[in-house]
Amino acid sequence: MRIAILTTQTPHHAHFVRALAKRYEIASVLLETAAVQPPFDTAHDFETERQIYEVEHWFGQAAEPDIGDFAPCARYASLNDPDALKHLDKASPDIAIVFGTGRLAPSVLDLLPGCILNLHGGNPEHYRGLDTHLWAIYHDDYEGLVSCLHLAEPELDTGAVLAMRPVPLRRGMELYELRAANTETCIDISVEQLDRLGSGGQLQFQPLQTKGRYYSFMPACLKSLCVDKFRRYTEKL
Repeated sequence: MRIAILTTQTPHHAHFVRALAKRYEIASVLLETAAVQPPFDTAHDFETERQIYEVEHWFGQAAEPDIGDFAPCARYASLNDPDALKHLDKASPDIAIVFGTGRLAPSVLDLLPGCILNLHGGNPEHYRGLDTHLWAIYHDDYEGLVSCLHLAEPELDTGAVLAMRPVPLRRGMELYELRAANTETCIDISVEQLDRLGSGGQLQFQPLQTKGRYYSFMPACLKSLCVDKFRRYTEKL
């Protein structure tokens, strides 16, 4: 079984690719290099802490490794670019997993109908879009801290759900550690479903009962509130 991964260059995506490359044949990793920029400040100190923590935690070094160190990859400003489509088609994957890219056009999804899966941080019946774990924390909804694998659709985070699992939290956990915990859960649910498919099983999807609210970028000032909220919550676990 040949797998394509559509993602971006970050420490947690590098860890995800490395984990899957140890178990499966990676047809190609397509890296999206451009991103939508919000018209307001979103940068926060906890994200710098997160970067340092993830690189040291997973790779034991100071510099973030390149995803190309773990699997063959190609870079495109947008994964909807015609050249990206040609590359994905030529790679001939049996299935693709999307992790943290922008919206995919129907022309991409039509290359592998029903076989492009998306990893989403949150329950799409309640939280769709961006920064969804942060928005769950903002709303004091800690049960909303889940990892979800669902079918990619043209409308963001509306596809039928394949697997969903809570992100494990522990006492004293800081917000900068949450993305790493989510990534490990994403690896677990991806491996379970890929192993099922590889052994001849069928993927079993559950359509959404409701379509969750769409969230956009969280402003930096609200992230400070989330850091405090998350700390107060985990102190009591």
